[in-house]
Amino acid sequence: MALYEIETNAHIMIGWADTQDEARKLAQQHYPADEIVRISKRPRDIWVISKGMLGVKGMGEPSDVARECLSRARGDKLHAIRLYMLDTGADLHEAQRAIETNMSLGW
Repeated sequence: MALYEIETNAHIMIGWADTQDEARKLAQQHYPADEIVRISKRPRDIWVISKGMLGVKGMGEPSDVARECLSRARGDKLHAIRLYMLDTGADLHEAQRAIETNMSLGW
């Protein structure tokens, strides 16, 4: 099984698949409305993102609640913020910070 990078018009996904066709099916299964732009097989078994390059410094731990809201919102940031506010009672600023932090940490 290889690690594939699947880029769509709205997302970049990383997933395990045996073939490029299976990687395509994986993306279509999770984001059926997205148009696949590029699929490439990763040269190694891991995908690494430099926190320094993303400007992520001193941010908190990933939040399971925020990640669940992002999953339920299918990656729609504004909807995830609304869900987070409903689920936790957080204000808009706190909810936005939690969702955006978890997006940058690779929910």
